[in-house]
Amino acid sequence: MSDSNTKQVNSNSQGYVILYILLAVLLLTGLIFLFKSSLFEKRAIDARILKDEIYLNEDLVFTDNTPKASKWLWEFGNGERATTKTGSYHYTKPDTYIVRLTVDGELRQEFPITVRDTVRTAVVDSVLTISGPTAGLVNEEIRLEGDGEGKDFEWSFGETGRVDVKGKTALYTYRAPGKYVVRLRSDKSRKPAYLNILITDPNAEIVDDFVAPGDGERKTIDDIRARLQAIANGADFNSNYYYLVNKYMCNSEKVTVNVEMNGKKKQTDIYSYCMGLTFGGEIAVDEAELTIKPNSTCASLLNIKQHSGTAQPAATAATESPAKTK
Repeated sequence: MSDSNTKQVNSNSQGYVILYILLAVLLLTGLIFLFKSSLFEKRAIDARILKDEIYLNEDLVFTDNTPKASKWLWEFGNGERATTKTGSYHYTKPDTYIVRLTVDGELRQEFPITVRDTVRTAVVDSVLTISGPTAGLVNEEIRLEGDGEGKDFEWSFGETGRVDVKGKTALYTYRAPGKYVVRLRSDKSRKPAYLNILITDPNAEIVDDFVAPGDGERKTIDDIRARLQAIANGADFNSNYYYLVNKYMCNSEKVTVNVEMNGKKKQTDIYSYCMGLTFGGEIAVDEAELTIKPNSTCASLLNIKQHSGTAQPAATAATESPAKTK
């Protein structure tokens, strides 16, 4: 074999070696890339729900944006499922649920959901009005009409401190004279309606100026004492109590009362004091003195002197009402 042939064979051999080396490098690089992709570049699930707390009249809204996903399984925690990428679901019972999503059979994510039993409803605000008389007499029925949207109407006539009548039309009979504020509420109105009404008693003695000194002041003291004595003697509580509160205390049942009895003193409010008279045994009310607020006709304090003993029944003859308050 000549030298030229030998050189050609060696050259070809070197070329094949280089080619094999290049192929090996390319193969190794591909293997490394695949290995890294499998270890460090796994797909991450990208799913979400609109709200994690809903009400019975709301739907759960869900969606998934996982790259290259082709299969979805949504499990709603109550045995029901969905296989769509996005959608909504309606729960029928309030509870706490775990919503689970599985993507392509391998990617999983869980969402805790709270379903509340309170149903959100729109609030319709209706304007209420009251039509009817603004004056009346004791023991005579008064008719008032309410106007406004709603199904439930409640009337408070200011005499008992509670709801007196339900319905759009109200019939009520006052047991004691005074100035009252009638209030009407409904389930469709945020603001109640009010009506001022004056109730008089044609048979009652009129005290023109109960804060004036002299005869007027004496009549006031005697009037208060007589009403309190009537309560102590077992006369109708409501007619006498609300007479005092409305006439002298501007409808306030929190007026302070200082009581002196048999040498002992205590302080309470007008309602508690009058209630105590009903079960306090034989009480005789000796004196009742009002303190009037400055620039007002409303009493802020009532001073009482009384003693235990036989009460005078004559003091209740003119004040006891034969009718019972509702």
